[in-house]
Amino acid sequence: MSRIRAGDLDVHVQRLGPPPGGDAPIAVCIHGLLTDSLASYYFTLGPAFAERGVDVLMYDLRGHGRTTRPSTGYRLEDFVYDLVAVLDALGITRPVHLVGNSFGGTIAYGMAAARPDRVASVVAIETEPPVPEWTKHIAEGLADAKTRLAFDEVIAWIKEKHGAHTARLSKAAHKILQVTTIAEDIPRSATIDPDLSAVQCPVFALFGDTGLSDQVPHLQSSLDWCRTVVLPDQGHSVLVERTAETIEMILEWIRDVENLPAPARVH
Repeated sequence: MSRIRAGDLDVHVQRLGPPPGGDAPIAVCIHGLLTDSLASYYFTLGPAFAERGVDVLMYDLRGHGRTTRPSTGYRLEDFVYDLVAVLDALGITRPVHLVGNSFGGTIAYGMAAARPDRVASVVAIETEPPVPEWTKHIAEGLADAKTRLAFDEVIAWIKEKHGAHTARLSKAAHKILQVTTIAEDIPRSATIDPDLSAVQCPVFALFGDTGLSDQVPHLQSSLDWCRTVVLPDQGHSVLVERTAETIEMILEWIRDVENLPAPARVH
């Protein structure tokens, strides 16, 4: 399986692990923004999860990878709608574990708030929940990227410092920013209250100590069931730089949540 019709999009999906329809836990992997695609999971967590008995679903977000790229419609709620449409198209009706990296984790929080009936837990890797303060941060980051990635010398610097592959991804990100309204739409997304009361499912938040880890106290005090881990000497790229540790921690988390009685998974 590679492309399915979900809502008004042709969505690129990959599924690994036990045959669909069994009782294996389902992990839906949601990638980050602009320079990312489902490949970041296909070459990190996906195969390891599948080998350990998890039904793994990966997909390209709208505008990314091999999924349709509409010119408009990039608010957070559009990404949440797409996720629901993908699950519906695949006949997945029971709650799933959402594993989101960076912006993918923000989508996971948004899905948990909008459709708690579809979410068993959220795993948020270097992620901010979609509270009003997040819209300011994302607006600044997108505006900066849209300006800086337009310069050839910036792409050349990225190639020199981070390699040709990262430079190619940066050029692809520039294309998305130029041909869509993503930079304007995402900051206009609907948000949830800062107290995070809309998120009722268990949450596992994983950070690097030089990344977004300053959120830990707020997450711990606001969410009923939240496990947090901060990796030392680590920045934002937890998924690709600390893959082995991340695999084990998330698998342990999924096992723990799956072993709870169903009513206890939502508070």
